[in-house]
Amino acid sequence: MFMDYELAIIGGGPAGYTAGIYAVRAGIKTAIFDRGGGGGRAVLSPRIENYTGFEPLTGMDLMEKMKSHAGKYAKFHFYEEVKKISPSDNKFDIETTKGKYKVGAIVLCTGTEHKTICISGEKELLGKGVSYCATCDGYFFRGKKVVVIGGGNTALMEAIFLKQIGCKDVILIHRRDRLKADKICEDEAREKHINILLNKTVEKINGEEVVESVDLIDTVDGKKTNMKVDGVFVSIGDAPQNDLAKQLKVKIDKQGYIIVDRHQRTNVKGVFAAGDITGGVRQIITACAEGAIAALASTEALGKKYPY
Repeated sequence: MFMDYELAIIGGGPAGYTAGIYAVRAGIKTAIFDRGGGGGRAVLSPRIENYTGFEPLTGMDLMEKMKSHAGKYAKFHFYEEVKKISPSDNKFDIETTKGKYKVGAIVLCTGTEHKTICISGEKELLGKGVSYCATCDGYFFRGKKVVVIGGGNTALMEAIFLKQIGCKDVILIHRRDRLKADKICEDEAREKHINILLNKTVEKINGEEVVESVDLIDTVDGKKTNMKVDGVFVSIGDAPQNDLAKQLKVKIDKQGYIIVDRHQRTNVKGVFAAGDITGGVRQIITACAEGAIAALASTEALGKKYPY
């Protein structure tokens, strides 16, 4: 049966780029679809220091290197959003904003989007003191004062992480009168001398070139205060981009992440997933590893062999 491509990779981030390289090198005709220009959330990182083999560089620079590498192998379909995927005779019909394609297997690398608090200064100072990832950016705030916005387990763990890597002062800000996090996380945070401010919201993030302070509002009495800080970590959760997975009836967990086995297989034959959409630590290096595994595993769905 005619196929436009043997493998369609949905998402042009680290996982998608790596999957494209490994798939084509394994003899698979491959296309990478991305609703934007590729790179995923990694392009927003102002500085990456933990990607093995590279000296510190910006996320944009690293993604450009990956794009250039992957472009030597896979066919790019940038600014072409996949709107619908339908199983058809052991193949898949893909409808995008620009056309229709038939493929033999799919790797979902659709990633996640940060939940934002939608306040003044958040977007403007992103990468200039505002961050959504303590693991990615916390290192740059050692010896400095930071706030973490959120009240769940993730927010508490990020606050603890920031404290243990050497942030001078870590303040957790939560809008309600009690945290949503497990008691054990709260206890550890208090043991680490993390200052927890309840019944407070951040109204505005201030700064010219970098974050300088935040404006707070007390949710009980409405009193407004200003706090000098060097960094703001927004930790109110991620939103997995799982619409296509749901279309295909791929199993997802309670948080919305795609469930895969050690070969990145989903419960649907011929559908694989890699990168942040599968949950876990959600780092560039793990996304690349999962992309490679998914690409090689897809050979089985295409009736090919790979010696792994």
